[in-house]
Amino acid sequence: MSEVAIRCEGLGKRYRIGPRERYHALRDTLAGAMYAPFRGLSRLVNPRSAGNHPQSNNTIWALKDVSFEIKQGEVVGIIGRNGAGKSTLLKILSRITEPTEGTAEIHGRVGSLLEVGTGFHSELTGRENIYLNGAILGMRKAEIGRNFDEIVAFAEVEQFIDTPVKHYSSGMYVRLAFAVAAHLEPDVFLVDEVLAVGDLAFQKKCLGKMSDVAKEGRTVLFVSHNLSAVKSLCQRTILLHGGKRIADGAPGEVVLHYFGAGEVDTVDKEIPEEAHATGASKVRVRRVTFVGNGDLAGFTVFWKKPISIVLEIEVRQAIKNAVFGVGIVSVDGTPVLTVHHNDMGTPMWSLSQGVYKIHIKLENPLRSGFYRLVLGAHEGLARTSIFYVPEAAQFRVLEVSQDNEEYIHHNTGLINGFSSWEIQSESDGDRR
Repeated sequence: MSEVAIRCEGLGKRYRIGPRERYHALRDTLAGAMYAPFRGLSRLVNPRSAGNHPQSNNTIWALKDVSFEIKQGEVVGIIGRNGAGKSTLLKILSRITEPTEGTAEIHGRVGSLLEVGTGFHSELTGRENIYLNGAILGMRKAEIGRNFDEIVAFAEVEQFIDTPVKHYSSGMYVRLAFAVAAHLEPDVFLVDEVLAVGDLAFQKKCLGKMSDVAKEGRTVLFVSHNLSAVKSLCQRTILLHGGKRIADGAPGEVVLHYFGAGEVDTVDKEIPEEAHATGASKVRVRRVTFVGNGDLAGFTVFWKKPISIVLEIEVRQAIKNAVFGVGIVSVDGTPVLTVHHNDMGTPMWSLSQGVYKIHIKLENPLRSGFYRLVLGAHEGLARTSIFYVPEAAQFRVLEVSQDNEEYIHHNTGLINGFSSWEIQSESDGDRR
């Protein structure tokens, strides 16, 4: 379809940072009126004092001069690092906040999945919260009733639908919240990183639901750090960096542009709290240190050489039966491998409050290229997420061995296949 569903022209959003300005009460206004003549007299006596108060420049542009059009029926992904302006863009389009400059137009009914669970009341039952949350999201009562059974089935909470949600587990709560929001019937869907919550099975279910929405011909704007999901769901991808649109096109090309600069992180990298897609309130990853790269610059390793890292974590609330994991993702978002600390039979970890260092050594089957390190942890047999850091570090594997004698630049694929070869002559039986 050729009609425009979303149009942004010169869009910009500026925020003030630093201490909040003091609120002015009625007494402040009256006092100001009383002292106004004296301030005027002071300026006459000392003209240099006028306009002497410096203006605060503590502002930041979350978005700056962003322009694009999205046609009806398009499924568009928005990617970029933390702080690139992705969530700010969706908040402007959802009318949660006003732009500082420029215009944003949306044609049709809008459904937003920005923060699942907003509007849930802990004392109300699941049934009551479905109607309450649905109304907050803009659904009519008849529409909620029509989708009620499907919402409950999707959330898998049939047995507990008449139980107050304060008794739900975190997983049940999130499933119900997403189910309500996902069963809106809007013309334009705005989705912000909702697939990072819940266990793996639920994430796959959410991804399937978003795929169904896309197939129905609705316009979808999808913000995510899951680049594989972006590539599979979206027809087009926009890359934001520093609040500006720096790439717009086919998902594969834009994802490669995202990593294509070939940047690698420093050997010792601090992880800010905002880098955590989920968690940080319970367990925060403070730092990733890359060990044993010799004289190589940045987060780099020779092929065949193990990848050794040290994680510094801060446990803010005690955790029980925790499993920590490390994942490696290719530049285009394809998961390459995932390992967990208990893969070889090591018990789960129960940790009290404090700071810990986790030493990890990975065998390196990777071909040369650039990769992304993903960190996460879950708790208990229910696999409840503790934290998830989708972009802990960027690193590369060199195509040359440490002694500069072996090269693998002619090989293709993601991993090295180490194998044994033998050739035998049919005439003399000689083997080599």
